[in-house]
Amino acid sequence: MIPATAIVVTFDSAHALPDCLDALQAESVPTVVVDNASLDDTVSIAEERGVQVVRNLRNEGYGRANNIGARAAKTEFLLVVNPDVILERGAVAALLHAAGRYPDAGLFAPQIVEPSGRVFFQPRSLLAPYLTNPPGKLALPEGESCAPFFSGACFLVRRELFLRLGGFDESIFLFYEDNDLCRRIADSGSSLVYVPQAIVRHGRGRSSGPKPGRVFKARWHQAWSRAYVSRKYGLPTPAPGMFLINALKTIGVALSFRRSLIERYAGSAAGAWAFLRGRTALGHEGLT
Repeated sequence: MIPATAIVVTFDSAHALPDCLDALQAESVPTVVVDNASLDDTVSIAEERGVQVVRNLRNEGYGRANNIGARAAKTEFLLVVNPDVILERGAVAALLHAAGRYPDAGLFAPQIVEPSGRVFFQPRSLLAPYLTNPPGKLALPEGESCAPFFSGACFLVRRELFLRLGGFDESIFLFYEDNDLCRRIADSGSSLVYVPQAIVRHGRGRSSGPKPGRVFKARWHQAWSRAYVSRKYGLPTPAPGMFLINALKTIGVALSFRRSLIERYAGSAAGAWAFLRGRTALGHEGLT
């Protein structure tokens, strides 16, 4: 039996989930789908494939839902997978082989390929300011290597380490929870390893279907979470600047009637303003 359980957090993910689950089943990876109160066919799609499903009565957020899945799993490793990620053949085996070769490492990240063919690799991190790469120039490693941050879209992590560190920070509803987790893993003394021979395809932004107001909500949380993790690690707060810039941009595009732009900038301004007023992301979502 593969010593890893895939955790897939879903929210109105019916359009993307079949390909994700089919790829996991092709690799014989046991899977737990944690559904955040989807209104589409997400749950029935998961149940039809015979995977374990945990149904949340409300949207608990990405981090909380992954933590629920981690506690339900019993294997040595957790494979966190977004529903818009498709694993290529051999990806899980490559990650597990790397884990065997690097027993002191805690997290193992695959090569993430976007629809355009671009490889996603974070050239800098908000929570690793000691890296000097101001323009964010992308330079892919030629082989396995360590880095301070990897995307939360797909990674393998030792379950014991994940749970010992408290999993994802549950104060974060969405965004920057991967930055925070990577920082805590590194601070614990464990390495984070890039495994480029493990390849996954990422739909990027297709985890949830389109819906009016979803852009505003996403940008709200992105702004709030950036301010939150900055404060958590003693970095200068970006909230005042984010509020001012995005409020001005909202005014600038207000007469364009381009809903996506208005939601984008207004959401960012609102999230930053909420942080400045002391509001929490969980309170914003009616969670405690």
